[in-house]
Parts: sequence; C-alpha cells; structure tokens
Amino acid sequence: MAHPRRFAGSLLILAVALAAATVLAFAFDFPPKDIAVLIAVAAVASSVAGVGGGLVLRRLRSRPARVQTMTVALSSVLVAATGVVTAALAMFISFHDLVLLFVVLIVASGVAFGAAWQLGDDIGAGAEQVGAYARTMVGSDGRISAASAPPVTGPGELASLAGELAAVSRRLDESQRRERALESSRRELIAWVSHDLRAPLATIRAMAEALDDGVVDDDAAVKRYHSQIRTDAERLTALVDDLFELSRINSGSLRLGSEKVEVCDALADALAGAGAAAEVKGVTLVERVAPLPPIEVAAREYCRALDNLFDNAIRHTPPGGTVTVEAAASAEAAILHVTDECGGIPDADLPRVFDIAFRGDQARARDDRGGGLGLAISRGLIEAHGGAVTAANADGGCRFTVTLPSGAR
Repeated sequence: MAHPRRFAGSLLILAVALAAATVLAFAFDFPPKDIAVLIAVAAVASSVAGVGGGLVLRRLRSRPARVQTMTVALSSVLVAATGVVTAALAMFISFHDLVLLFVVLIVASGVAFGAAWQLGDDIGAGAEQVGAYARTMVGSDGRISAASAPPVTGPGELASLAGELAAVSRRLDESQRRERALESSRRELIAWVSHDLRAPLATIRAMAEALDDGVVDDDAAVKRYHSQIRTDAERLTALVDDLFELSRINSGSLRLGSEKVEVCDALADALAGAGAAAEVKGVTLVERVAPLPPIEVAAREYCRALDNLFDNAIRHTPPGGTVTVEAAASAEAAILHVTDECGGIPDADLPRVFDIAFRGDQARARDDRGGGLGLAISRGLIEAHGGAVTAANADGGCRFTVTLPSGAR
C-alpha cells in the first residue's frame, strides 16, 4: 500500500501546481487559449524531464544520501529549465528575456544544490550516528546496553529511529536480566530440590533395607521406622506437589478452580489450619480480622496461598513467639497482614523473598524444611487472582501484606 500512496501524493502535488498556475494566469488576464497552450507545453516538457530524473534517481537508490539529494536537486532544475525553455519558445519570448530567465534559474540552482548538499550531508551523518549507536547496543560479552540514544543529526525520522532502537535496547536488556535471574533461580532450585530429595530418599532406603534385612525386629522400632518412612514420603509428596503447582504458574497454564468462596471464608479456613500448627510449634497465633468486602476467590488456590504464608510465619517464629494476622477492608480492596517474629530479613534479601528456592541466610536455611517454593507459589496464586503480595521488615520480624482488589476474579 505504500507505493500507491506515494504516487497519489505526487499526482496531488502536480494537480495543485497546475491549478495554481492557471489561477495566476487568469489573475493577470492572459487569454484562455494562451493559458491552455502554455500550461500544456510546460506540463508535457516538465513531465518528460521529471520522468527521466525519476528513473535516474531510482537507479541511484542504493547510493549515499548526498548523491540522491543532489540528483533530486538536479532533476528539479532540469524540470524547471525544460518547462521554461519550452514555454518561452512556444510563446515567442525574446532571446534577451530568455537569457534573463536563465540567469535567475542558475542562481536559484546554486542555492538548491547547496541546500541539497547540506541535506545529504546531514542525512549521511545522522545515518552514521544511528549505525554507530546500533553497533554499541551489544557488547563484546553479548550483553545488551541500555544507554540512551545519542543526539542525531538529520531528519526527524533518524532521531525517531534512534529512539526506537534505544527503547528496543532497554526492553532487550530487561529481558536479558529476567532471563539471567530465571536461570539463576533454576540452578538454585535444582540444587535445593536435589538436596531435599536426597535426604528423605536416603532415609527411606536405609530404613527399608533395615526392615528387609531384619536388622530391627522389636515392635517399637519397626513402628518407628514405618512412621519415619511415611513422614518422609509425605514430605516428598508435598515437594512434588509444590513443583507441579509452580510449573503451572510459571508456564501460564494455571487455571483457577471453579469452586468460589468469599475471601473471609477462605481466610477462616486457612486460620483454622494455622492455629493447629501454631499450637504444635508453641507459637501464639493472634487474629485481628475485621469484616471484609464480598470478594469471591478460587477456594483451593487462595487457601493454599494463605496456608503457605501462615506456615512460613509459624515455621520461622521461635517457640513462645507470636504470629499476628490482621485483615481489614479499604475502599477498593481487602488487605491482609501476616507479621511474624523471625528476627527480620536482611534488606539485601527482601527483594528475593518470593524467588524460587530462596531461603535466605544459613540460619533460616537450616530451619527451613520446605523446598523454598512456598512463598513463590503464594505470590503466583495471589497474582492469578489479580492481587499482590509484598514483604517488609517489622519490629523483630517480617510482615507480609496481601492486597486483593474488589474486582478480583
């Protein structure tokens, strides 16, 4: 569609020029017959010269911009000269007047050539600047540079092109950073999962071999071994479930369940389970729940997100400590705060709290029996509902804040 538009623009300019010439001739009371002859002769002669110049310009399309602009200027001069000479001969203008016209035409041509040269030089310099910037976008190490576009000489299109390259560079740089972070998370996840799989599998294997070989035969030891095998199997099952849930979130294939409940009901169910876990750990669970707006959530997914948050808070709070759950409603959202007494998280680690397999410092890592996936799953499930979850340090601990807008799915 681009070529027809360009031809249409050229034809429109020609039509406007013919109309302006006709109006000018009538304004000075030229005879209509002379006007028709003058315009026809000038149009035919100029068109022939213009077509010739256009063919030459097309063959020079791959040449530098300076050559093309000079060709355009030369074509314009030849078109004007051809039209003037042809019209002068047709109207029997004196040789003296014709020479005067050529004097004026030569001076105007000099100005046109100078402007064309400068324009071509500006376009060439701008193209070199854009090319140099494009070459610096990718460093020798393969990383994308997010530097701002330099000032560009020449037409605005080149400056716009440099701006587009800068925008693309920033997007590629951001994409590379995400890819590097994802690759780092993958390696860390594989390391953590390998560790978490190895320990319970080794325990199960050793106890199963002991039972098979008859190393233990008293009822109390056999019962203890069976109990430990079941506990480790359940731990492995939970880890596999977490990995499956996380893969659904990261692959974009997560579909919220069809069973919908009010957010206050989901919170009550999650608090009931958290209360039992807190009692076993010796942690006090304090509930400060205000009435919440009637927001429907997917029962399984939202409850699992809250279960992970509560489990994380209880697990990292020492016995005798307190976990506080506060829920309140704003004009547009339901807001939940979960505050523990874990001692706080280093500021440098706060942005990574929801990363896959992140466990923080060694003290927290040793105390973490999970695969480091719970908070990542919580974030994915809450965001799937259109909400958000954040973490910040509070007095003596950490506070997680869940915001669920009233328009949540």
